[in-house]
Amino acid sequence: MGVNDHKCHALENVRCAILTISDTRTEETDESGKLIKDLLEEHGHIVVEYAILKDELETIREAVSRLIDDPDVQAIITSGGTGIGKRDVTIEALSGLLDKKLDGFGEIFRFLGYEEIKSAAMMSRALAGIAKGKVMICMPGSKNAVTLGMKKLIIPELGHMVWEANR
Repeated sequence: MGVNDHKCHALENVRCAILTISDTRTEETDESGKLIKDLLEEHGHIVVEYAILKDELETIREAVSRLIDDPDVQAIITSGGTGIGKRDVTIEALSGLLDKKLDGFGEIFRFLGYEEIKSAAMMSRALAGIAKGKVMICMPGSKNAVTLGMKKLIIPELGHMVWEANR
């Protein structure tokens, strides 16, 4: 079966949770979270939860563990906490929850980022994977990074990824 055969099974309406990981953002200032929400809904997906979490390992891990066990959630998309600073712990919090890692997401994300921000792209620790049949995607928190990830990678493949993860 080729990629086009698989894509014909892609879900049109994925139920998503959005988490912004930040010590400073609020609902009023979270441009990246709003952008994720708007793009998902614009493409027929359903946002079932949105939250802003502090950059604290256990807080992030507990929130995502709960979402993984929530039968109403099919995908979890996070923004923020993926850099190399001391407070950037999203990857550490979530990588241990994954059953399968989708290395291609981070690789392509950094490649596309390199075209825009050159060598600074190597500091992105964007990550994607599958946890108990749920698609989990972690992106940097900048609006430009979210735009790149959503438009070039996530929107085109989200329904396909959810279908593949559960067949």
